[in-house]
Amino acid sequence: MQETVLQKSADRLHGVALYGMLVALLFTLFLEALDNTIIGPAMPRIIGQFRGFDRYSWVATAYLLTSTIMMPIVGKLSDQFGRKWFLLIGASIFLLGSALTGAAQSMDQLIVFRAVQGLGAGTGMTLVSIIIGDIFPQEERAKWQSSVNIVFAVANLIGPGAGGWLTDHGPLLGSLITASTRWRWIFYLNLPLGIVVLTALAIYLPANSFERSHDLRGWDAIRRIDFTGALLSSVATVCLLLGLTWGSNQIYDWYSPQVIGILLAASVLTILFLLAERRAAEPILPLNLFRNRVFAADSALSLLVYMIILGLAIYLPLYLQKVLGVSATTAGLMMTPYLLSLTVGGTLAGKLVAISKRHLSVVVVGTLITALGVFFLTQMTPATSLLLVVACMVVTGPGIGSIFLVIYLTAQYVLPPTQLGTGYAVIRYVGQIGSTLGVAIVGTVVNQSLSSGLVVAIQRGFMAVLAFCGVAILVMFLLKGARTSS
Repeated sequence: MQETVLQKSADRLHGVALYGMLVALLFTLFLEALDNTIIGPAMPRIIGQFRGFDRYSWVATAYLLTSTIMMPIVGKLSDQFGRKWFLLIGASIFLLGSALTGAAQSMDQLIVFRAVQGLGAGTGMTLVSIIIGDIFPQEERAKWQSSVNIVFAVANLIGPGAGGWLTDHGPLLGSLITASTRWRWIFYLNLPLGIVVLTALAIYLPANSFERSHDLRGWDAIRRIDFTGALLSSVATVCLLLGLTWGSNQIYDWYSPQVIGILLAASVLTILFLLAERRAAEPILPLNLFRNRVFAADSALSLLVYMIILGLAIYLPLYLQKVLGVSATTAGLMMTPYLLSLTVGGTLAGKLVAISKRHLSVVVVGTLITALGVFFLTQMTPATSLLLVVACMVVTGPGIGSIFLVIYLTAQYVLPPTQLGTGYAVIRYVGQIGSTLGVAIVGTVVNQSLSSGLVVAIQRGFMAVLAFCGVAILVMFLLKGARTSS
């Protein structure tokens, strides 16, 4: 087994240095993941202040777009030039975006500054897990990567509640923070925590935290940056996500010239991007990665898992509130066992992989459990008891949590250290695309079924998620077969 430079120096990291670095990495991830969900409850108050309801969805979309764009780019560049300084720059951009967003004076400013936040968040969310993969050898990665699952789950769990509390009860600050602008604390609180984390990373994270994909330095190394690929992938991603968002949110009809045109542009730009990657000296997306059948199947599984997660995350609360008639607060509380079971599933999967070294068997079981849980969800009716609904969600959670962990471990297991950042970033990027695609597909199924009633529409939405599970099961067996034959 090849050891990265940081693995060789990891033995020198112990005590305060090691755990200070790990805590700082996880807090970086926590703050950036938290800002993806914490703003939701504050949006009605923000809209009331800025009068920008027509741009409501752009506050979330801007963050999603820029964070997604950064993932493959920063993953590749970190393989070329190192992780530490990219992580520090990304964290600094995130904090700058937080300060600017908190100080926004209009809806347009809010959207632009959220996009700045997303640039930093995409960098951090990509590099944290890559650095953990650098630090620990394969036999220990599962144990430590499960902590990433826990951080994401906790951020998703407390994000909406924290956003609502700060919006309603956040501290006042003279004429700067008034009762109507308490929502600004959502962003300002990132600053003191972020500065502490940034300082810890600067002190404890080694600069030689990677194994270079080449030995060039200075201008020779800069000339190998794939600027054309970065530009084409960025514009193609923007066009794809915008097209899917416009169609799924019914901003434009799926057959409108706007949606068809921008999705066609995304297709053409993607083809141009792939052609450019074949000629690039250091491509953002090395196409030879997909000659590895395990990595190709793992990428497809990442796409499907995120389609499942987002499909459930949006339509479970809708079912609870509109079909069962519970309040928004009760719906949030009922989602808590699901998120906890997801976290427990990921943690147990990490321990099983660490003990048994059979990560593919774990993902097989996780996929089947997920499919079983989603099947139960498709059988729910208005007469289903709240307890039974919670039980169905709790069955689904561990399966998703285990798959979520293993897809990243698999990428780290099958790739050489020189491509660790690139490969992991591709898996993250594909997952982000999957989340948007899943919401678009399930949203379309639900909207087209509304004429039959809300209950039937949501049931069909869950059936679409179940179909994703079925395809994931096929991919999972391909992944297992590819591994067996490799």
